[in-house]
Amino acid sequence: MAKSVTIYGIKNCDTMKKARAWLDAHDVAFSFHDYKTQGIEKSMLEKWVGKVGWEILLNRSGTTFRKLPEADKTSLDEAKAVALMLAQPSMIKRPVLDVGGGALIVGFKPETYAAQFR
Repeated sequence: MAKSVTIYGIKNCDTMKKARAWLDAHDVAFSFHDYKTQGIEKSMLEKWVGKVGWEILLNRSGTTFRKLPEADKTSLDEAKAVALMLAQPSMIKRPVLDVGGGALIVGFKPETYAAQFR
């Protein structure tokens, strides 16, 4: 039985384009969930945080995070990080690849994808 693969991110993100191109080149069928048009449910975000941790999921190097007021960037904890990512989904590290069966890959590295889809 084939895995149900969903890739989450933002359509025009360069890393997303690379990840989708890799999946296409390796004949991995997937559905794409765009945060900009579809948003993200709090329950989904909390599930991801439970699997990989908010520290992995929160993109601190992106422009959106760097432009936050200092008060929003200090004393981060899980609740505050989830609230920030819900308010501005572009702060979620991209892509998030849900390969079903509980496997979740955050970010794009060709070797990680290759290991997942052998």
